[in-house]
Amino acid sequence: MRNAIGRKRRHPGHLTLNTDGRPHPRENAMTIATLVCGLVAFVTGFIVMAHMIASWVGAIGFWGGLYAQYASSTTRQRALIIVGIVGSFVGAALGIAHGGFLPRGFTLRN
Repeated sequence: MRNAIGRKRRHPGHLTLNTDGRPHPRENAMTIATLVCGLVAFVTGFIVMAHMIASWVGAIGFWGGLYAQYASSTTRQRALIIVGIVGSFVGAALGIAHGGFLPRGFTLRN
């Protein structure tokens, strides 16, 4: 009688981003890429000499994450994308504060 109610059994320990039962390879790839960019930008944002990496990866992760959020299909994807966007933003902000997108001492003089 339990199955007649419509409850689905969940497998413990089974991690998936496709909670709706359909495959979303493009959206899953964008989710993981945003999360990785956020992690890299966040970690390198605290290293002063890595300000260029933090700035560029953070900016790419932030804008790419916004698109990934727009194209996402499931709640789990959206949750991980938000974590990646926040990490990218913080990493980019720290990278910009430590020196920005260009190497230290770089000038545009002729």
